[in-house]
Amino acid sequence: MRCSFRPKNSRRWLRSGSREGAVNRETAASRFEPKVIAYCCTYCAYTAGDLAGSMRLEYAPNVRVIKVPCSGTINSLLLLKAFEDGADAVYVAGCAVGDCHFLRGNLQAMKTVAYTKLLLEEIGLEPQRLEFFHIPASAGPLFAQRADEMTERARQLGPNPLRSGVTLTAGGKLAVPPDAHPPLPPASFGVLKRHAEQEQ
Repeated sequence: MRCSFRPKNSRRWLRSGSREGAVNRETAASRFEPKVIAYCCTYCAYTAGDLAGSMRLEYAPNVRVIKVPCSGTINSLLLLKAFEDGADAVYVAGCAVGDCHFLRGNLQAMKTVAYTKLLLEEIGLEPQRLEFFHIPASAGPLFAQRADEMTERARQLGPNPLRSGVTLTAGGKLAVPPDAHPPLPPASFGVLKRHAEQEQ
């Protein structure tokens, strides 16, 4: 918040304001709690999450679990949208290899995640913010472990720059504030959307 008055010694005021801003940014970073989105297959990963709850296993409360009919229904646009909406990390959790109720849904999801990681790299976001996991229905402890793992990974990577005031210009480019962390190179969401639509 800016002061409504300005002290006589304006240079001193500007310097102290800068220090205060730096301290505030450091304090905010130390209190950072990541927002993690988990798209979970209803037959395996989501059931494993229920089992983790029944077993009273504790895992990071930062994870928002979204049930999907099959991990294969996830597409690149949905994953990119999650980051655009401010998620610090996203993961897709599907059935074990060879155990998909829709035969090849989990294999399709693996390809989608791999492709979306390339898109994230293209716009300057760390691809490590996105992951795919195989979590069988009987693996409650594994569900809790993956939730903790992605939360800690997001904490290490820091806040999603798109949460920190990065906006799209009229031309579809990323407009990055000078103090955004980490800095993002200009990139076009329009190009990425076309790539993602072609992939579908």
